Amino acid sequence: MDLAELFAQGGPLMWVILAASVVGVGVFFERLWSTQRAKVLPRSFVDRIRALVAKGKTSEALLLCEENGSSIALIMAAALRAFEHSINRSEIKEAVEEVGAREVAHLDRNVEIVGTVATISPLLGLLGTVVGMIQVFRQFVVAYASGNVGPDTFAQGIWQALITTAYGLIVAIPTLLLYRFLQGRTGRIVGEMEEDAMGIVNLLEDSRRGRATAAERTAAEPAR
Repeated sequence: MDLAELFAQGGPLMWVILAASVVGVGVFFERLWSTQRAKVLPRSFVDRIRALVAKGKTSEALLLCEENGSSIALIMAAALRAFEHSINRSEIKEAVEEVGAREVAHLDRNVEIVGTVATISPLLGLLGTVVGMIQVFRQFVVAYASGNVGPDTFAQGIWQALITTAYGLIVAIPTLLLYRFLQGRTGRIVGEMEEDAMGIVNLLEDSRRGRATAAERTAAEPAR
């Protein structure tokens, strides 16, 4: 008996399990595409912005961030805007955290769908098995009343009822692995984004201190 025939023997719930698997795999590949490092955390871009900020070219850095559009660019742009209008580190950090939380939510979007598919697939399979077993016992009652009770009455019905559970597990196990993979991947990207965001905040604070020191020296020169 081939897979197509087994699928047909499983009953209507097999189509529900198949639809769930298609949704889970589709969302997985969509998340892979949407969370590429080149789109979210381009390393060469981050290094360039850090170099500009270290040189005090914050206006040029802000312009590049606004043109880039990646998640880390939006976070750095928030830091640079806050730097121009605030007087302390806490305000810059607050602006970074606000935009960062929004970008993290964007990275996590739809990931739970994959986890949900992994969770409900075996439950759908179990439901199919329970429904199948109910039918088996109903057929047994009818067969017993007519005096035609035999091993085949149970054997065929039971293995057919177990098909949905098997298919549910076949879908759930790899989908769970895909879900864990997405969680780990997103977690690593978010961790790197946090490090880069705090790095730009520190660079801006160092730049502010450098400007203040230069201003104090300039003000002290006439007095000499």
